[in-house]
Amino acid sequence: MNKIHIWIDADSCPLKVRNQVTKQAKKFNIQVTFVANKKIDATWGYPFEMIVCPSVKDAADDYILSNAEGFDLVITKDIVFASKLIDKNICVINDRGTALTKDNIKEFLSERDFNLQLSNIGLLKHNNEGYDQKKFQKFCDCFDRTITKLMDKYII
Repeated sequence: MNKIHIWIDADSCPLKVRNQVTKQAKKFNIQVTFVANKKIDATWGYPFEMIVCPSVKDAADDYILSNAEGFDLVITKDIVFASKLIDKNICVINDRGTALTKDNIKEFLSERDFNLQLSNIGLLKHNNEGYDQKKFQKFCDCFDRTITKLMDKYII
């Protein structure tokens, strides 16, 4: 088994992303763990695992944060959670194809906080654009680059 472990914050992760990750993980013999507050339908089998956490705020995030290590990759949309992972030197990407790093996480946190303030006073409407092919392709490209980088760096 490869030393790299992929953790997916699966509650809101698109099916296309989950399928792409498992396809690539099989190819490179990488373990994948889906973590969510509810069971995600999955028939992928080993080396894929589903962890169902209690329906408590941040339970899935806390589980991943407690178990992820230096060789791991976490896929999440949650910017605050991503920041905590980055503080532990865990590699993080989102499902839109953005690598979240020490160099850019503060900008993403500021943008999130600003948008939250605008939303709270009614000046920002939530944009539910959906998950189109362009976003999926950007994710695939980012995921491939990240896995290649991790494999080059960590495979023994």
